[in-house]
Amino acid sequence: MENAVVKGTEDKINGRKRTVVDRTTDSTYESTATTGNNCVDENLYGHDNDDDVGRFLYLEGVEYIMWCTYDVHFYASFALLELFPRIELNIQRDFARAVLCEDGRRVKFLAEGNWGIRKVYGAVPHDLGTHDPWNEMNAYNIHDTSKWKDLNPKFVLQVYRDFSATGDLQFGIDVWPAVRAAMEYMDQFDRDGDGLIENDGFPDQTYDTWTVHGVSTYCGCLWLAALQAAAAMALELGDRDFAEICKRKFLKAKPAFEEKLWNGSYFNYDSGSSSNSKSIQADQLAGQWYTASSGLPSLFEDSKIKSALRKVYDFNVMKVKGGRMGAVNGMHPNGKVDDTCMQSREVWTGVTYGVAATMILAGMEEEAFTTAEGIFLAGWSEDGYG
Repeated sequence: MENAVVKGTEDKINGRKRTVVDRTTDSTYESTATTGNNCVDENLYGHDNDDDVGRFLYLEGVEYIMWCTYDVHFYASFALLELFPRIELNIQRDFARAVLCEDGRRVKFLAEGNWGIRKVYGAVPHDLGTHDPWNEMNAYNIHDTSKWKDLNPKFVLQVYRDFSATGDLQFGIDVWPAVRAAMEYMDQFDRDGDGLIENDGFPDQTYDTWTVHGVSTYCGCLWLAALQAAAAMALELGDRDFAEICKRKFLKAKPAFEEKLWNGSYFNYDSGSSSNSKSIQADQLAGQWYTASSGLPSLFEDSKIKSALRKVYDFNVMKVKGGRMGAVNGMHPNGKVDDTCMQSREVWTGVTYGVAATMILAGMEEEAFTTAEGIFLAGWSEDGYG
């Protein structure tokens, strides 16, 4: 099996056609344009066996008309995996196929005003499209998501979690070429050779109005977790060389991450020198959430994990309406909400439940259910939107 997996991976990556269309458009919503990905791989979906459940799409919200926005699927997919695991696996297959696609049409990105291509080979797309899903991906055009630092690690983490939870060996074999390509794509963002990826001074993550400088606690923690998950999956599939590569990067990146961001109480928002670089981000342990949920060893010492979660609980949760709203995304260490941007002062449902889940996994059940109760009350009670 080991030889078959490794050879199959190399054949898929090396043999992938990347047709590039030079058509230029300033709208990513044009459904009549000719697509340039040319990489439909129906073999991923198991049409020859009884496990074929079709292909599925869902919207992030009624006002956000892009199919399967992947940064949000990171938070929503636990429920799908628990309730409809085969649907979840097929959505992951869709994104695995997308990783190995390229659509070379140029689009204009609204926030920066620059131009780039619609879908870059090796990058996980933000979404599966709007008018022509699966074939015309990345309807999102505010920023160039091929430069986002969280989508590729999120793909690797979700794939490993699903592979581990279902024990579906064929699924692992099918998507492994995309996992490797997604990890290798991220090498370009480690510019100082410390094993860590760096952010680029714009909102290059799912918090797409919240600027990041240098190493960030959110993307950096996701990256550490993805290195660990990729190494574990590589070992299970027999790709020992790649497992060793990921392991070496992890052992190099982890101490660099802690040195640059740990302040004795929690992980700083980023390693820059902006007014919010020392902010307390509720989502700072998103990578640890997936690591613990997937049965992998913790990324950090238990004392650091609990200290960071306690800080989030005391500040982001309890200092906002007495804990009756969930966890605000950003909080200054002086106890004031980080109002750097719209998103730093928002409370996000998926993030709050993710924080609560991380607390449960760390043995902080009382704090976890208080945190989760807050977002429930905000959403469903008479005092909230209910």
